[in-house]
Amino acid sequence: MALRLGGFGHGATCACHSAPAQRLCARIDSGLSRRAVLKGVAASLAAPSLGLVSPAFAQAAPKPILIRNVRVFDGVAPKLIEGQGVLVEGARITGFVAAAETVADAEVIDGGGRVLTPGLIDAHWHSILAAIPKLAAITADIPYVHLVAAQEAERTVLRGFTTVRDVGGPSFALKRAIDEGRIAGPRIYPSGAMVSQTSGHGDFRMRSDLPRTAQSDLSLAERAGISAIADGEAEVLRRVREQLLLGASQIKIMGGGGVASDYNPIDALQFTEAEMKAAVAAASDWGTYVCVHTYTAEGVRRALAAGVRSIEHGQLADEDAVTRMAEAGAWWSVQPFLNDEDANVYASPLQRRQQAEIAEGTARAVELGRKHPVKMALGTDILFSPTGTASQGRQLAKFARWLGAAETLRALTSGNAELAGLSGPRNPYPAPLGRIAPGAYADLLLFEGDPLQDIALIGDPDRTLKLILKDGRVHKNTLAA
Repeated sequence: MALRLGGFGHGATCACHSAPAQRLCARIDSGLSRRAVLKGVAASLAAPSLGLVSPAFAQAAPKPILIRNVRVFDGVAPKLIEGQGVLVEGARITGFVAAAETVADAEVIDGGGRVLTPGLIDAHWHSILAAIPKLAAITADIPYVHLVAAQEAERTVLRGFTTVRDVGGPSFALKRAIDEGRIAGPRIYPSGAMVSQTSGHGDFRMRSDLPRTAQSDLSLAERAGISAIADGEAEVLRRVREQLLLGASQIKIMGGGGVASDYNPIDALQFTEAEMKAAVAAASDWGTYVCVHTYTAEGVRRALAAGVRSIEHGQLADEDAVTRMAEAGAWWSVQPFLNDEDANVYASPLQRRQQAEIAEGTARAVELGRKHPVKMALGTDILFSPTGTASQGRQLAKFARWLGAAETLRALTSGNAELAGLSGPRNPYPAPLGRIAPGAYADLLLFEGDPLQDIALIGDPDRTLKLILKDGRVHKNTLAA
């Protein structure tokens, strides 16, 4: 008996039972099955959008790779190593090989006398939020935001950044997909949600969302895992522990205002010392550390008193605060916030004044850090800027104005790696990073030119980077071309 819907009969004589229709259904069934769709999505994410990533990059090299005829910056010494090739087996560097030696069964890559360096590390990156406009980030479907981030992850590694310290955002799934070789991208040290007090730099709610009650829904940013609002020691403990459960390698808290904030000025102190100590205690119990967003000297002093191990920004720190950083052995993660072509554009006069104040403080901060000296890490903090992410290397090269080319490159390799390793047992990548040495991860860059002499080379990767390896996998090789 035919089933009738809306007066139309559906039976053996219906057109959908015709031979052409049956063939079409079979094609749809075989070509658009759930598994095929998922494979198609994975393939699109891993596809070489710039035509530079090997289709088989997700697979380990079948035999050793010997990169010879290169001059080597090992990530530490300011002088290039001559007459030594570098042997890679699997994801690690096996060691150096003298120019006259051969390695049986190795794939040989001739560097043509170019400079080989470790992969670059950005100490302050937002994998999920860097390349998407702010409006899209707060209005689009969350899966869309993550797909945009996956696309940017490939671009990040093709700029030579093989590792990033992610200091805010739900990057756990992206990290997993990269680690599993499903998509191209850098190693990610994830912080998870930025923990913020009510009205803090991580409180992205609108005025109309207040007041919050026990019956209130979480804000969009909280549901997406971008931020976690906590007031009082008990709530701070809970939110920090949640990020640790998700896999955070370190914890990020908001200790002061920010220029991009709609409602909290940069001089605002956020979280009491007791609340900060709660975050530090929860992280310490898991063997890792807390980093804090703050600009001011008082914010730095409060964070250090609570046991925070890394100051993010801090451009308005005074000499006393910097001295305390040095005495505590804390890290200072500084960004090149300058009033130049790469600066964010703000409509508000207050934001522009604050931006100018921080720009003036950047040079002073680097000089104070060198004077005392403080362990300094370098990062970009690019946010909500689809076009700005391309300036990642160019922005970091600006530190050479104060540090020189060799010291800047050392900071962007072994220096930033040391800060990442502060996560101790929560370190997802325990082998040496940022170095060319036996046992280190095989994250390698081959430059046209010498970045120890001209650090600007890192800002023009399309032209200057001829070879990129991450985990011993070739992500770019234009030597033949």
